[in-house]
Amino acid sequence: MSAKVLGRLKQLLGQHANEDKNGIERELPFVALLFTLLAASGVTLYESWKKIANIGQLKVFQKEAKEVVRLVEVLGYDPLTVMQKRAEKTRSKIYREFLLGYVSAVRSGGSIVNYLRSKLRSIFEGHNAAAIRSIERLGTIVEAYAVMLIVTLCSYILFIVFSATSVFEPLKLTGTPSVPTEVIVILIFVLNPMISIVFMAIAHMERRSNIIGLKKPYQVAVISAAISCGIIASAFFTSALNFLTEPQHLPLFITLCLLIISLPAAVVYVESVRINYAAENFMPSFLRDVTEARKTGLSPEKSIIHAARRSGYGRFSEVLRIIRSQIEWGVPIKRVFMNVKRKIQTWPVLVNFLILGETIKTGGGSSIALDILTEYSEKMKDVETHKRAMLRPYVILAFIWSALLALTTTMVAMSVYTLTQLSIPGSETLPLRVIQEHLSLFSTGTLFQCWLSGFFIGKVSDGTFAAGFKYSIMLVLTAYMSLVISQTVLSGLFGLVTGSI
Repeated sequence: MSAKVLGRLKQLLGQHANEDKNGIERELPFVALLFTLLAASGVTLYESWKKIANIGQLKVFQKEAKEVVRLVEVLGYDPLTVMQKRAEKTRSKIYREFLLGYVSAVRSGGSIVNYLRSKLRSIFEGHNAAAIRSIERLGTIVEAYAVMLIVTLCSYILFIVFSATSVFEPLKLTGTPSVPTEVIVILIFVLNPMISIVFMAIAHMERRSNIIGLKKPYQVAVISAAISCGIIASAFFTSALNFLTEPQHLPLFITLCLLIISLPAAVVYVESVRINYAAENFMPSFLRDVTEARKTGLSPEKSIIHAARRSGYGRFSEVLRIIRSQIEWGVPIKRVFMNVKRKIQTWPVLVNFLILGETIKTGGGSSIALDILTEYSEKMKDVETHKRAMLRPYVILAFIWSALLALTTTMVAMSVYTLTQLSIPGSETLPLRVIQEHLSLFSTGTLFQCWLSGFFIGKVSDGTFAAGFKYSIMLVLTAYMSLVISQTVLSGLFGLVTGSI
């Protein structure tokens, strides 16, 4: 073989240096499931590769499949040799073992279906263990974020509020500089949000959403944000609206502006994902009904129609009615499931529909193949349910830190004001107007920080920043109500009248 051809082969195989390891391990359970079902229907693994090359839902493995097909059909290499080379180049240990095990099973003359079923079970067990490890890492990130949020903001409040009072007048005589208001604003409204964004980026790398192509909530939020920014600018630069920026009104005004940004997008998000979450919950039940109907001798098409007629699927029934009517009108199975993408954006459900269609098209949808598909669909649902249950306490933690930040802000500010009223030699009492301005500034910073925290929690709990719109509403309202309650109670306790926020 010429050196040119060998160089080309080396270049093609070397492309795995930049492979998406996480993407491979995320899609591998579905790919292994498809390989197993097709093998049970008499399809070779190489033919399965050719089918995956045309499947857009499996983006990483579609690219991988195209490389395998190119090396076999263009350069003329044996499929087993190519698979072994790909196994040597990949960075994913699970994928490497899958390929090498298949090559070994073929060369030893063993049962390919038995190997694939055994490996499929092992892959799903590893997938479940990886999900648990991922949740533990997310938990660590959330706890670190909570500590950062509380310690940093409390430190700012303690240092800046005390340094803004005359209690530190003796220190100023020694040359200790005071903190300008501009620095305070930068620390609260720039540095803290930047730290939150860093944590969001870390959570984004760790947690991925099952919902794909979700753009409408963000589009709505951009419009709402432009309106809100316009309102804020008008309040600061228009004399008729300047009263909104007064210390007693500013926290409520900022809260309303933040709600204007989040509320429309949250409504759109909840409406968009409701049918997707229903599809995730009821897809295994639908597949089980199809499988049991197929065992009675019904054709795959009639089995689907029979299963789709059952009640109790929630909003997923809307999709099943469309599927049932199209099949009854004679639309091909593949076209029917392609049309499902117009209603469903959740990735596992789309892949399950795709695998179901390929199983029916290739092997006639045998009850054994459908039983395998149903079994592992149920396992996928159990993993997702377990994951959400383990992440739920971290959502509760977000409400705790939102209330705690608001309470700490008020307690520190009012305590400092009370201290300045004491008779301290060389100090002057702090005017009430000053404490109102400080309290308003820190309250506004707390509200904005809690609003940002909603997007962090949305990414952690639901896997998408779009979920943060609903959490940001709840967290900013929690913070504002905590501010109102704490200021009312402490004002009465200290005998102050600080003005309503």
